[in-house]
Amino acid sequence: MELKDFYTTAELAKVLGISRVAVFKKIKNGLIKAQKIGRNFVIFKKDIGGLEVLLSELFRLAKNWIIANKKISEEFYCQNSGIFQARLVKMEGLMIKDKKAKNLFSLLTSIAGEIGNNSYDHNLGQWPDIPGIFFGYDLSKKQIILADKGVGVLETLKIVKPELKNHKDALVTAFTEIISGRRPEARGNGLKYVKSVISQNPINLIFQTGDAKLTLKSGDADLNIEITKENISGCLALITY
Repeated sequence: MELKDFYTTAELAKVLGISRVAVFKKIKNGLIKAQKIGRNFVIFKKDIGGLEVLLSELFRLAKNWIIANKKISEEFYCQNSGIFQARLVKMEGLMIKDKKAKNLFSLLTSIAGEIGNNSYDHNLGQWPDIPGIFFGYDLSKKQIILADKGVGVLETLKIVKPELKNHKDALVTAFTEIISGRRPEARGNGLKYVKSVISQNPINLIFQTGDAKLTLKSGDADLNIEITKENISGCLALITY
């Protein structure tokens, strides 16, 4: 049994941005499926595909919007990048006043901005469904959620790297290579910057596109990508800190 196949309770708490006590409570209540090995619980990654939904009503709303086509409040819908940027500035202002985020507010704003701006930039003129993004945050739970119904990372990057065959390979490219899906530009991809920030700060990211879900943990430069049963259109991101 390889470590990459499961989380300890401490590792899962870190990934999800909640306390280890909270993880134990969810195990006890049956919300998280865990197995006891020796004196400790472990949580297999194959058993937690939809666990993020347990964390936040906002995440549930975002996921239902892109998967089940359920309506969302105008409060969370940013039809264009101008609306998104205004709400991003508002979030930054609130974070400056929040003791839980005041030391990270500039970094959190910048990585949320990169993820959101990618949605607008890479879907410009080719939105297959509703244009714009879901953008919501809960500072009390230290969470930021973004989602879009765009073409997704694979279709975007195949424009400049047609040999890409699946969503997992597309995520690896997006987070590690200097490449752009906006021809004829050649620039550092925003998701590569996101990875760099997370590897050096107490921030975590869960990012899904198509059937590939990536988890980036605070202080860890490694990519952890798994294939899920759900195949989503566009992108779905959960930032915790």
